[in-house]
Amino acid sequence: MAKQDIAPVEELQQRFAPVLRPFGWLNAQLMRVRAGLYDRGVFKQWEAPVPTISLGNISWGGTGKTPMTSWFMKWAANRGMEAAVLSRGYRAHPRSLPLHVRPGNLVEEAGDEPLMLAKEYPEAYVVVDPVRVRGGQWLFEHFKPGIVLLDDGFQHMAVKRHADIVLLSPSDLAQGWNRVIPAGSWREDESALKRADCFMIKASPNYFRQMEDHIRTRLSRLNRPIFSFSLSPKGFTQVLTGKSEKDFFGEPFLLFSGVGNPAQVQRSARKYFNYKPVEHMVYRDHHAYSKADVLDIIATAKRRGARYILCTQKDAVKIGPMCTEDFWTFSLRVDFGPSCFAQGASFGVWWNRRWNTLTRENLFGDPPSHGEPGRENQETGEI
Repeated sequence: MAKQDIAPVEELQQRFAPVLRPFGWLNAQLMRVRAGLYDRGVFKQWEAPVPTISLGNISWGGTGKTPMTSWFMKWAANRGMEAAVLSRGYRAHPRSLPLHVRPGNLVEEAGDEPLMLAKEYPEAYVVVDPVRVRGGQWLFEHFKPGIVLLDDGFQHMAVKRHADIVLLSPSDLAQGWNRVIPAGSWREDESALKRADCFMIKASPNYFRQMEDHIRTRLSRLNRPIFSFSLSPKGFTQVLTGKSEKDFFGEPFLLFSGVGNPAQVQRSARKYFNYKPVEHMVYRDHHAYSKADVLDIIATAKRRGARYILCTQKDAVKIGPMCTEDFWTFSLRVDFGPSCFAQGASFGVWWNRRWNTLTRENLFGDPPSHGEPGRENQETGEI
């Protein structure tokens, strides 16, 4: 089984820090030069004819980019706009490029996260191409979206963005601060953060408040708004049938996950049910599940007396038709929490103001609309 049974990369980085730190410094300098060449126009950028929003990280690992991309797709749909996502398609192997991802695509060709977004928003345009300029040009040759979302785009500067939303983990602001690959998980050094329009930190309201002094120390000089958000289950969906349930009613369940932060998945499940899974089977992030894996999960659930088998949406996409009626997935909601340097505004309020400024200042005109503007709960992102 491809479980996470090896020493974490972070442990190795700490052990060999004196050796790795000079290489991290060199990598940071190279990334600074690269960013400067884009800034001065030496490296050319392609610009979409509609507002382009980058959702990215300073570091590797899960910070909630996919749920936030989903929130933006829902936000656009609520306003009658068709959204487009440009993704490199991590571990995707399409037969031809660019690939317009449809709900019926195989996860092997589309990648897990693009396929998950395409299934959730079949009316949107999810385009996979590691050369995202090519993917963007193809997109506008065939469709007319009203907004482009650049997935994991903070370092992908060949596509010009009109807003940079940078997601940080609590670790980024603590022991991981300014530790550049290979000495740490950061792709660039702290000077890159000046490009951000705002920061988002996936943390509960209480945890965010506990971190607030630390956040201010690290980020106050940048004078950017900082928002918190968290993911909360609002129920569960049967993978095969789409049937929904609010609870498992005290019945035992087995949890499995192949994501960047499995501990957070378990905490969310335990908080919602108020009891633990009989077992949590942990796989590496982006793990490609085999039939043997699925049979092992089913056998473990039976052995442990679990009536339900629960996984994340990303895992459900990867399991696909191999699952049985015992497989369920989280239905998640994005909850926005407290903020810093945002004059008390929630992210939803700030973003609506930012959107109005973008469409007014950049003279994009009225984005393509196919319906009446809707209304949303600014605190939860619910439509």
